[in-house]
Amino acid sequence: MKDAQLKALLKKTQAKAAQTKKPASKAFDSTLEATRGKTEPLQGTEAEEIFKEMKRREF
Repeated sequence: MKDAQLKALLKKTQAKAAQTKKPASKAFDSTLEATRGKTEPLQGTEAEEIFKEMKRREF
């Protein structure tokens, strides 16, 4: 790669990385989001134990 091409690629990559990302919407309808309730944290839950067990196993 030539220096000019490399500089252009770096500039393009930096501009793309600098763009602010919108958080992914979990629901298309605001009323649906209201009916889902709060999500529970992973710490101290059954899900955390399952994930720990999955990490120990080899697939």
